Amino acid sequence: MLKDLISQYIEEIRSANIEKFEDRAAEVEKFRVRFLGRKGVMNELFEQFKTLPNDQKKEMGIALNELKNAAMAKVEEFKNFVEEKMDVEDSHDLTLTADFSQRGSRHVLSVTMNEIAEIFARIGFTIEESVEIEDDWHLFSALNFPPDHPARDMQDTFFVQKEEGKMDVALRTHTSSVQVRVMETHKPPIRIIAPGRVFRNEAISARAHCIFHQVEGLYVDKKVTFADLKQTLLYFAKEMFGQDTQIRLRPSYFPFTEPSAEMDVSCNICGGKGCNICKGTGWLEILGCGMVDPNVLDACGIDSKEYTGFAFGMGVERMAMLKYQIRDLRLYFENDLRFLHQFDNII
Repeated sequence: MLKDLISQYIEEIRSANIEKFEDRAAEVEKFRVRFLGRKGVMNELFEQFKTLPNDQKKEMGIALNELKNAAMAKVEEFKNFVEEKMDVEDSHDLTLTADFSQRGSRHVLSVTMNEIAEIFARIGFTIEESVEIEDDWHLFSALNFPPDHPARDMQDTFFVQKEEGKMDVALRTHTSSVQVRVMETHKPPIRIIAPGRVFRNEAISARAHCIFHQVEGLYVDKKVTFADLKQTLLYFAKEMFGQDTQIRLRPSYFPFTEPSAEMDVSCNICGGKGCNICKGTGWLEILGCGMVDPNVLDACGIDSKEYTGFAFGMGVERMAMLKYQIRDLRLYFENDLRFLHQFDNII
């Protein structure tokens, strides 16, 4: 009897459980075709419905609509279930390895520069930055470079503009230009570091590059002495390379400082005993420094009779080479992942 058959199908639909399907997407489609397809149960029952006496059609029509609605609702429920499962499985693929993504990390030069800045920040130095394309005044003249100084020559400097009758413009060869700009616009006391990228027209090799990074420092105030410079750099060396680190200052020459010195630190590889890194001397050169020349202070509008100051400058690449025992400076710029991944765990 048609009524019993409809009731049987309704019960079958309501008791259908997708959790028992092996291939859920395929089984859901099979379920839909069976009940709602062109040759499915509903069409078959409607064909039987046409042969019923008129007095039975109203009751059977209501039953057929109930069956159709139940089938459509169950198909919709199954489809939603399958889609949700697919979304979850796509985002949580249990067949993947535990660590399937590669995280980025800071470049070793960025890490080193940040460490240098943090050390000087602890003793009151602030960070100043400026342009990478500079004029002759801020690069050379204000820093007491003579007109015939070799640094002004094309062999050392990348000039952007070098024409007779016009002021030379070049890629900055040092961040000392930042010190000049600060002294021109700030009154003492001044205590700053100037980290940044610089450019020099040099042949690229394991020990030299045309692009590198510097951190320069400047302290100008009343009664600043060379002893202040020495203690500042000793503090930095111990914080950077360890509390057992020793320093030594050797006389040198820079146009913008007088007196001037080169600073060495005891080799942190051999403990000062001598090795191939320090060439058997037990010492490693890391920076240049000195008392700011009075001519520089006067050129920047600071009274050299009232104020004194010291300045220092170091190469970030060299500091990283010493700290992390990197032997070829070109590795910093080649973007070789084998090299870069060695520093993933440093902060």
